[in-house]
Amino acid sequence: MIRRFLAGLMVVLLSGCSSVSYYSQLASGQWELLCARQPVAEVIADPARPQGLREHLVQSQKARTFASQQLHLPDNQSYRLYADIGRPYVVWNVFATQEFSLSPENHCFPIAGCVAYHGYYSQGAARGEAALLRQQGMDVSIGGVEAYSTLGWFNDPIMNTMMHWGDERLATLIFHELAHQRFYLKDDTGFNESFATFVEQEGTRQWRAARGLAPVSDAALQQRDQFIQLILDTRKRLENLYAQPLPAEAMRAGKAAAFERLRNDYQQLRDSQWGGDKRYDAWINQPMNNARLLPFGLYDQWVPAFAALFRQEGGDWVRFYRAVQALGGLAAPERKARLQQLMNGHQEMAAEAPGYK
Repeated sequence: MIRRFLAGLMVVLLSGCSSVSYYSQLASGQWELLCARQPVAEVIADPARPQGLREHLVQSQKARTFASQQLHLPDNQSYRLYADIGRPYVVWNVFATQEFSLSPENHCFPIAGCVAYHGYYSQGAARGEAALLRQQGMDVSIGGVEAYSTLGWFNDPIMNTMMHWGDERLATLIFHELAHQRFYLKDDTGFNESFATFVEQEGTRQWRAARGLAPVSDAALQQRDQFIQLILDTRKRLENLYAQPLPAEAMRAGKAAAFERLRNDYQQLRDSQWGGDKRYDAWINQPMNNARLLPFGLYDQWVPAFAALFRQEGGDWVRFYRAVQALGGLAAPERKARLQQLMNGHQEMAAEAPGYK
């Protein structure tokens, strides 16, 4: 394992994609995480550990077994290990855009390819990077991350950062991150996250059914989808605004108006259709900028397309993964066209059969 870690470290340090100091903190942060791991079975068997933690881990292992046996996700030591890293997030991601753009400042890595953020194991380092970017006139957002996948390079652990979640949310995380290990397409975040999100959602549906539980409430799913649609509508309005040949002051005024409309539309939706449910108030009431909108759409852009593909493959996971791999092997324009074709087919099926997901 040490040889594997050092080999990977040399690759990133010699790649020239970014500064040695940035890669050094990535390497030291990952090494700290690796050293903190211990088998979940040992934690469960340790009477000195909190009872709530041990019970939570017992349930996690049932979901972990289901992931490999029923969803045909990788059968390795990932999420059969536990690590307490002594902080609420494992990394902090820094997103940035130009003042009048919704295109992220991408960063490229030898293994993961290009992604729309810089990750830091220290919150202070993330804030320092964000301050420098703001000085350059950029829109910046920092988001704490409770888990991530190393794409099978290492056995990823369950972490203390996840222990405030319920048993089902932890299960969905395991399904999502193992999906990244099952298939990952370099340089296509939308494809990767939509694929993993579909596996998470369908896997959770099957996990609930296997335990005799009812499907997740349509009302809760509808609220989530409606909130995301508000964000996507705002992005579209901003994209149209930024495409116009306007002076900077007029552009800033239009940008502020778009964010104000987002807040007003949200409040109207919350009060008129959600019965005053305030679950998204904390997010909507924070200062707005382009960078805060970046994650929306990345994680679910093509989810309906993967749902249609899963249906085409008869709900057979092995056949589905094979089809996903074939789809990932297409050239980018052809792959996008095929995803759009699948998306259109899914929408037509939903229109013909109300209640179809």
